Amino acid sequence: MKYHTLGHSDLRISNLCLGTMNFGPRTSEKESFGILNQALYSGINFVDTANQYGGHLGVGTTEKILGKWFAEDKARREKVVLATKVYEPMSDDPKDRGLSERHILEACDASLQRMGVDHIDLYQMHHIDRSVPLEETWGAMEKLISQGKVRYIGTSNFPGWAIAKANEQALSRDQFQLVSEQSLYNLIERRAELEVLPACRNYNVGVIPWSPLAGGLLAGKDHSTGGRRQSTEAQMAFAKHADQLTDYQDLCTGLGFSPSSVALAWLLHQPGVAATIIGPATGNQLASNLDVPDIILSKEVLARIDEIFPAQGEAPEAYAW
Repeated sequence: MKYHTLGHSDLRISNLCLGTMNFGPRTSEKESFGILNQALYSGINFVDTANQYGGHLGVGTTEKILGKWFAEDKARREKVVLATKVYEPMSDDPKDRGLSERHILEACDASLQRMGVDHIDLYQMHHIDRSVPLEETWGAMEKLISQGKVRYIGTSNFPGWAIAKANEQALSRDQFQLVSEQSLYNLIERRAELEVLPACRNYNVGVIPWSPLAGGLLAGKDHSTGGRRQSTEAQMAFAKHADQLTDYQDLCTGLGFSPSSVALAWLLHQPGVAATIIGPATGNQLASNLDVPDIILSKEVLARIDEIFPAQGEAPEAYAW
């Protein structure tokens, strides 16, 4: 495993981040514990979750599973860089969602209680809240840092302008700035290259791509099995990108790596990407990704990938003179 600091912080993270969205809804508590143990043993120290994760088992379920795992061995907490998120609805109460100061402060306390920890290393705004002034949201985050409940602040699904605005506000108050942005980014969905990635590079904000395999599109030839890959939407997406995926499969076969490993490795080759999320539902899926940090893609291979999945480029040069 390889490690480096997250954005401009001194927080050292593994460049594979264990995503836990499957814990509970798809992966049993026992198997989730096994994946966590395997990840820690393999050198992954970065674990990402969200307060809403839990699917049909109910919001907060995944954080509770993490809490039980930490409770089994108190030493585990200090070995893990723990990240969670706030924004999504936690109940039918209209106040129990979003990025108001009230909700952020209450949601943070609830996450701490579910996970049985006294602080969160990276607290992420799960989505921009267009109904709440950014000044209010940022003020709440500063309050959590001053209380020692949160160490670092990140965003997720934020536009480039909001990343810039948040950091400028922090600079004007002489406060700690954003350290990360968790963004949708993969070979098929590259629009983050227009403005999000340039904004993050400018402010030294580490990018953490989510959905790195595009919902399974980049996982290989077998499009007939496995969770979301069975849906009508997924099959339509496979049909839409059939030629690209065939060319990509051929490239990966020639390299001797699985398509999923190459897709993850490609992200780690992109400037500004701090870590990529992997979301294994089984121990075998985790094991299949552990070689990713050691995969080196040549300039020729990277150029061929850009031919198959064209880059977006930066704004405005990508669409204007």
